[in-house]
Amino acid sequence: MNAPFDGRPPAEPAHGPTIRTLAVVSAGTSDPSTTTMLANRVADRAAALAAAQGVELRIRFVDLRALAADITTALVAQHVSPALQEASDILRDADAIVASTPVYKAGASGLFTAFFQVLDNDLLIGTPVVLGATAGSARHALVVDDQVRGLFAYLRTVTVPTGLFAAPDDWNSREFGSRIERAAGELVALIAADFRGSVRSGSWGAYQHSYGSAGGTELGIDLDSDLMRLATGGR
Repeated sequence: MNAPFDGRPPAEPAHGPTIRTLAVVSAGTSDPSTTTMLANRVADRAAALAAAQGVELRIRFVDLRALAADITTALVAQHVSPALQEASDILRDADAIVASTPVYKAGASGLFTAFFQVLDNDLLIGTPVVLGATAGSARHALVVDDQVRGLFAYLRTVTVPTGLFAAPDDWNSREFGSRIERAAGELVALIAADFRGSVRSGSWGAYQHSYGSAGGTELGIDLDSDLMRLATGGR
């Protein structure tokens, strides 16, 4: 699922409020889904906090349940459907992400993991992310930090310090509401500072890019390096 990159953030509009995009990814499989409820609750709070700082946060939703067959096909046949490509493009263009998964047998859902595995390695570099998970028991509370955070570290995102986990007893808890507030605040701080744009514009060439993943920018050759001067007979 290759998408073009050059490391540069899009230009800001000349007038009006600062506009940022938040992608909300949910792997919830039921309807209604507590996994989706958690993701939307964080997104709504982040939008309110951003508005107070003069930032208009536009939210785009990615429902992995609707993409289940497409994700499986991409894994086994490397065929990317238009719907899956559209989801990839939403994440590519997002200034931040809220990613929420149900927990099955002490792990993130296979649907959630598979989706992020089929994305390009460079797609999310420098993107701020809030991680969330839901389960029927508090026994799974460590899944976010023990398993999911490592996946997003591999994708070279920046995950906010506060991970969110919700068991049935948490939904009416004041402490849980405080954790959502804290995670949303951390995310908005990174969005308002344009962390993703700064990282990509200043350090894009310093990242290791696999062949084909960076839309051709990974093929740039520094002709002024010591090795290239030696190869061409220069000094």
